[in-house]
Amino acid sequence: MEQIIGGEGPPGPGGNGPLIRDGDTASFGEDVIQASMAVPVIVDFWAPWCGPCKQLGPAIEKVVRAAAGAVKLVKVNVDENQQLAGQLRVQSIPAVFAFKDGRPVDGFVGALPESQIKAFVERLAGRIGPSPVEEAVARARALLEGGDTASAAGLFGEALKAEPGNPGAAAGLAKCHLENGDPERARQTLSVVVPEHRNHTEIRGVEAALKLVENAGDTGDVQELRARLDADPADHRTRFELSEALVAAGRREEAVNELLELVRRDRNWNDEAARKQLVTLFEAFGPTDELSVGGRRQLSSLLFS
Repeated sequence: MEQIIGGEGPPGPGGNGPLIRDGDTASFGEDVIQASMAVPVIVDFWAPWCGPCKQLGPAIEKVVRAAAGAVKLVKVNVDENQQLAGQLRVQSIPAVFAFKDGRPVDGFVGALPESQIKAFVERLAGRIGPSPVEEAVARARALLEGGDTASAAGLFGEALKAEPGNPGAAAGLAKCHLENGDPERARQTLSVVVPEHRNHTEIRGVEAALKLVENAGDTGDVQELRARLDADPADHRTRFELSEALVAAGRREEAVNELLELVRRDRNWNDEAARKQLVTLFEAFGPTDELSVGGRRQLSSLLFS
């Protein structure tokens, strides 16, 4: 998808070379020392057998591309350049060094999360804006919120092709499938998300929404459950089932209120089932949803009163 991700990006301000290149002992002086006189150069020492290197590599490349020429990256295979690694006292990999004005000025060892890599690069090159994939995901979210599910799904899909496993793109595409009544495709989409992104807010939100959809088929009739509860307000099981039926009917606020009332009456009922269901609902609604914000506030008040 060239319109979103285009190769290695434009050449940096310090020369005509690519932003990302493989380096070795012979080219180190030109690719790193000389090049860093014009633009900061990051050197990534890695090896094909190194698991953490495989995690770090794509992440650091992504951040360097997002910097749009304000920094360059040189990747050095330590197996093929042991003398160079020894000169820089590389004892563990991945090992990353930042060069500026011909000398090392910063560095780290090990695979860091993307947020910390971005902070590392921004110390060298200044603030980095959103990447092309992040911009595409943001446009797709706006389309989805506007009701254009088809266009949103297409853009989320393109973002996933450019960056497989991107949690925002995967969650967005899964939401599109849910909107289209296809929970199985939504679950298949989430399967591409790597373990370290399973706790991503949007991923957890879609998984919570999937759980609600899967439970919707087992709910009872709202009017019948309401009549049973009116006859016995202390029937916690019926109140919980009424909340599930209200969710399936799209009556979210009423569902939340019934669960909050259940927590108020007996927070420990059925191993805190009402509290856990509220957490699932809030994750499915999203952290900025007014019902989530207000509901969490009321739940906290009940739990800590």
